[in-house]
Amino acid sequence: MTCCFLLAAGPKIHSCRFDFFETCPPFCPGQMMDLLFTEKDLVKSLKDYIKAEESKLEQVKRWAEKLDELTATATQDPEGFLGHPVNAFKLMKRLNTEWSEVEDLVLRDMSDGFISNLTIQRQHFPSEEDQTGAAKALLRLQDTYKLDTQTISTGDLPGVSTDLPYKSTLMPEDCFELGKTAYSEMDYYHTELWMAQALRQLDEGQVSSLDAVTVLDYLSYSVYQQGGLERALEYTKRLLTLDPDHKRASGNLKYFEYQLAKQMKAAIEPKRLQEVAKEGEKRESERTTEYLPEKRKYEQLCRGEGIKLTPRRQSRFFCRYYDNNRHPYYILGPVKQEDEWDRPRIIRYHDVISEREMEKIKELAKPRLRRATVHDPQTGKLTTAQYRVSKSAWLAAYEHPVVDRINQRIEDITGLDVKTAEELQVANYGVGGQYEPHFDFGRKDEPDAFKELGTGNRIATWLFYMSDITAGGATVFPEVGASVRPKKGTAVFWYNLFPSGEGDYSTRHAACPVLVGNKWVSNKWIHERGQEFRRPCGLRETD
Repeated sequence: MTCCFLLAAGPKIHSCRFDFFETCPPFCPGQMMDLLFTEKDLVKSLKDYIKAEESKLEQVKRWAEKLDELTATATQDPEGFLGHPVNAFKLMKRLNTEWSEVEDLVLRDMSDGFISNLTIQRQHFPSEEDQTGAAKALLRLQDTYKLDTQTISTGDLPGVSTDLPYKSTLMPEDCFELGKTAYSEMDYYHTELWMAQALRQLDEGQVSSLDAVTVLDYLSYSVYQQGGLERALEYTKRLLTLDPDHKRASGNLKYFEYQLAKQMKAAIEPKRLQEVAKEGEKRESERTTEYLPEKRKYEQLCRGEGIKLTPRRQSRFFCRYYDNNRHPYYILGPVKQEDEWDRPRIIRYHDVISEREMEKIKELAKPRLRRATVHDPQTGKLTTAQYRVSKSAWLAAYEHPVVDRINQRIEDITGLDVKTAEELQVANYGVGGQYEPHFDFGRKDEPDAFKELGTGNRIATWLFYMSDITAGGATVFPEVGASVRPKKGTAVFWYNLFPSGEGDYSTRHAACPVLVGNKWVSNKWIHERGQEFRRPCGLRETD
């Protein structure tokens, strides 16, 4: 649905607080930008070292050329040369003094500055765990958006221009590392995909320090683990043609041949053979045992394969100017309101946070970004979780006028008291950052979810989008098939509870992985305590 708002003067902007539920890898975009500049500084330091080494070698070279010419002349008539007293003196001087100086020059370590800088910067480098997290993020994107290894390897991702100067490609050793990460998790499906991609690029003649033998070793075993015995045998035979003395491959060859012979002797019926083949194909292509129905719905919505609304249902979605029952701030400058979904009612507000405010919120949040947390239903405390991958920070109203102003704006627009709401949560999602399907409110089986806060359940969610995303990063509702795309400067709002106080289970939602871009959001979780028994924001009781 596209809305055109023709009001010339924009609404006055007032602020409010909000909390957000999305995630990103160990290093979020803001921190990774720091790493980029760190690497740039290291490159400069390395070039300075190279220049110093070149200068040193140039001095040694000039000395060698001078001595080469001198000794060539001297050795033609050694007796006559040494008969000249100056030559005799200079020979003694060179061997006693100058050669020592050359020795000192050759031994002089020009790397001190570079090594010192590298040592200082190394403390900020990502760890092995960080690299593994980045690899898993790529694999997650591959599954969610149904990307093949060739697409990822060439960098031609959806929404990315082919002529971008910073588009990067994966070399065979990069593909191998992705396959190895999957292998360490016993994920033989992805191991096969990425080892096959590495082998394909080697076969195409790409220059690499990686050898095909190592790739084939992983590839044959991962294929075997998925039931592809004949293909595993073929890969093993190819490995042995390259390295006939490979002990593990030799043993595997005998084992694979033995297993195939057993199958032949068992004389499996043709029908059963077809069933086995179909089962193998199903396991390789869908990996159904790894996917719950909800996850499939979630990934379909992330790919834009959501429910197509009927014209009749779509006709009930409107764009309007909203003043929250003639609120003084919005009579002359009403906010732009758009219906995103009907059940649950999801509303988007346009132009409700300015560029300057968004930049200030990011500036305040960046120094304190930490791995995002979730409420543990058992303990009621905040803890990290694998299904929430992002960095977040919390901002209180007293910390800066902008935060206080944003909180007030949320209250003015929604009509809900934000004094008992949680602090404004700011989240930064990098590539692969996501938050899998979850509820914002506490369910009956977790009565102590917000006990420590003493403000009741989360009655509503307000979510600001503070950046545009090139691809991915939508907020989706798997139960109802709704998908909300991030749009900078807008906010979406929905109720988590019915007027009765019962939880609305259709509000179960998720943040799709960011495919391309840098996602910034901030959100406010508004609680029950202090609220009047009415439906603000133009929502009807039946909504």
